[in-house]
Amino acid sequence: MRGRLGRNYWKLWAASVTSNFGDGVGTVAYPWLAAAITRDGFELGLVTVAVRLPWLLVSLPAGVVTDRVDRRRLMVGMDLTRFALTLGLAAVVAANSAVLSGPGPQRSLKTALLWTLIGASFLIGCAEVLRDNAAQTILPAIVPAEQLERANGRLWGAEMVMNSFVGPPVGGLLLAVALALPVFVDAGTFAVAAALLLLIGGDFRPPATDGPRGAFRAQLREGMGWLWNHPLFRPMALILGVINGLAMMTMATYVFFVQEILSLDAAAFGALMTSGAVGGVVGSAVAHRVSARIGKGPSLFLTLLGGAVAFTVIGLTSSAIVVWVMFLAESFLGVLWNVITVSLRQRAIPDALLGRVNSVYRFFGWGMMSVGALAGGALVSASESLLGREWALRLPFLIAGAIHAVAFLYALPRLNSARIAAVEEAAGRAGA
Repeated sequence: MRGRLGRNYWKLWAASVTSNFGDGVGTVAYPWLAAAITRDGFELGLVTVAVRLPWLLVSLPAGVVTDRVDRRRLMVGMDLTRFALTLGLAAVVAANSAVLSGPGPQRSLKTALLWTLIGASFLIGCAEVLRDNAAQTILPAIVPAEQLERANGRLWGAEMVMNSFVGPPVGGLLLAVALALPVFVDAGTFAVAAALLLLIGGDFRPPATDGPRGAFRAQLREGMGWLWNHPLFRPMALILGVINGLAMMTMATYVFFVQEILSLDAAAFGALMTSGAVGGVVGSAVAHRVSARIGKGPSLFLTLLGGAVAFTVIGLTSSAIVVWVMFLAESFLGVLWNVITVSLRQRAIPDALLGRVNSVYRFFGWGMMSVGALAGGALVSASESLLGREWALRLPFLIAGAIHAVAFLYALPRLNSARIAAVEEAAGRAGA
């Protein structure tokens, strides 16, 4: 019989839902804002890089910080930081909305606005790294170990609904009213999320760590060594880095693909993004059943093969409906991967090391997003003269599909069910 997840969990859930609604609004608003500033693929890619670069630069020290402080308070502080930064960006957009809504800003103003957007995106991304790492490490202190798949599934499902189903269409509608309006809404969600987190009761400082508090580098090396020497989590982190980098390679110029290949406006762009929510909700509801039915190893293999098919089809089609269906499938498989791997990490990594090891894992898994975004923008710019604009915009999807197939072959002997079962058995013995 399944137990209740508890009040603290639902407060955490509500805060996640709120902030992810803002993120969903931003997934439409920020690319559209960037496209109003520049039509250059490389410059557009720089904005995406700025959001993801903190995962490469800040993840490792963020893990040490997470293992030293109260994790709930860290989340509150970072949400308030994101509120202040996003509010400032919204004010800049509002002050220049007339220029941005016109044929395009002058070169000097364009440069200033572009770097303002890049700088704000980078700082917001730094706060996000600290906040998200703390969010994943706080969950085992809120729900029992046997409830982690269920708790993570509900979190992922709600996040996907807000991030991909509710937020993007609202963002598209808000853009039609005013370019700055969705940015103001995004800022407000961070403030509300911080207030909800303050309602969570308890002390969420991790257990005392080994060594003196000043041994920052020693603690960081311990987390890195634990992951790198692990036979399952190291290849899992490397594969995640590859597939996340490929995803961002495709998304770096996705707004151009939507505008020029699919011929969609802002409202339709928002509707297109709802596919992620549908796939995410279905995935969050059935991911644990799928992994139980076919095994955790085959489930992870399925995500890689499915990605190969989905990205290849997107790269070859001009149908918005087909793209919607493919992203639905990719989102479903992404949730399946996350529910299995995140729950496994939360169960298997010692709590005193969880922040550091989790941050090293995400350094590989999420840090490659900035590399992928930069590569995507550069790839489109470099290939346009050779292939033409249309095939330059299709090329990132085709490359992503091919490399997913290679990742599947690499995963076969490394992420199988036997290895996963051995890790879970060892974690059970350690917790007994």
